[in-house]
Amino acid sequence: MHVAHLSLADFRSYARAEVPLDPGVTAFVGPNGQGKTNLVEAIGYLATLGSHRVATDAPLVRQGAERAVVRGSVQDRGRTTLVELEITPGKANRARINRSDNVRPRDVLGLLRTVLFAPEDLALVKGDPGERRRFLDELLTARAPRLAGVRSDYERVLKQRNALLKTAAMARRAGGGKGADLSTLEVWDGHLARAGAELTAFRLQLVAALQPLVEQAYEHLAPGGGPTRLEYRSSFEGALPGSREEAESQLLEALRSVRKQEVERGLTLVGPHRDELGLLLGPLPAKGYASHGESWSFALALRLASYELLRADGGEPVLILDDVFAELDAKRRDQLAELAAGGEQVLVTAAVPEDVPKALAGVRYAVGGGEVTRVAG
Repeated sequence: MHVAHLSLADFRSYARAEVPLDPGVTAFVGPNGQGKTNLVEAIGYLATLGSHRVATDAPLVRQGAERAVVRGSVQDRGRTTLVELEITPGKANRARINRSDNVRPRDVLGLLRTVLFAPEDLALVKGDPGERRRFLDELLTARAPRLAGVRSDYERVLKQRNALLKTAAMARRAGGGKGADLSTLEVWDGHLARAGAELTAFRLQLVAALQPLVEQAYEHLAPGGGPTRLEYRSSFEGALPGSREEAESQLLEALRSVRKQEVERGLTLVGPHRDELGLLLGPLPAKGYASHGESWSFALALRLASYELLRADGGEPVLILDDVFAELDAKRRDQLAELAAGGEQVLVTAAVPEDVPKALAGVRYAVGGGEVTRVAG
C-alpha cells in the first residue's frame, strides 16, 4: 500500500499543494515551521480522520479559509482508490471515494493505513491514560474499520448517560437531597454495558496480540533493556473478562455498585473510557520510572508493534517518521532506520539532511516558502 499522489487545498499553511509520491523512502527536508509535518499530517488524517497534533479540526483549515480539502490517490495491490475529505470546522465533514459523494467520512477508514512516529509519541508513555486508550482504539479501527461504529455507539451512550446523571446531581443539590427521576438509567446501563463490553473485548484481544511484538521491538531498540509488559487495567475491581458476555455482565454489576457515587458526582465512573493500559519495564511502571531514552524506546516499540500487526493482517501500511530522528541518540536512530528501511512506503520529515539516516536514502523534497520541490539526484 502506498500514496501515489497528495493534493491539498487550504490545509494548514498550504493554499494549494500537489505532491506526487513513489513507493520506497521519501524525505521532506526543510527548516522548522515550513510545512513538512503538515504534509504527513494530511496523509495521517486521510487514514484516521484525526490529527496526531491537535484534537479538533479548526487548526487544520488555513487562516481565512472556510474549509480544507485533503485528497490522496491510494494504490493497494494493483487497485487505485481516490480518497477525498472536506474539513469544515463547526460542520460535519464530507467524504468522497472515487468521486462518489454517497459515503460517510468513516467509510474511508481502512482504505489507507498508516503508522506514524512523532515527538508527540512520548505521551504514550509519559502522558495520561487517555493517550494510551486512543492508541488502542485507533489501532483497533485501522485493523477493523467497523469498530469505528462501536466506538461511536459507546461515546453516544456515554454522553447521554452522563447528561442524565448530571441532571440528577443538579436536581439533588437543588432539592436538598431529592434527586431527579432515574427510571431510565437502567436502560442506559444496558446500552453502555453492551457497547462497552464489545470495545473492551476487542481491546483485550489487541493487547494480547501486541505483547510479543512490543517485547521483540523493544529488545531490538534497546538490547537487554527489558523485559516489557502490557497490562490492561479495568476501571472496576475483579478479574478481566474472558469473553464479551462476561465483560457485559461485569460492567453492569460495576455500574450498579457505583450508582450512588455516580448520582452524587453526575458522571459515569466505570467503563472503557476510564480503563488504562499499563506499560511496565521490568517490575516497574514505565511512567515515572523509565529514563528519557527508555521512554522513547517503549513508545517506538508500541508503534513498531502496531506496524508489524497491520502488516500481518495483509496490506503493508505507510510508515511515517515525523521529525523523530532528531530526538534519538545515534544508536536508536540506526536501529529505527534499519527496521524502517524495508517498508513499502516510508515518509520522513527532517529539519536538515543530516537528520535522515543513510539507510533511508531515497527521494527527497525541499520544503520552504510554501513550496514542495523535488530535489534532483
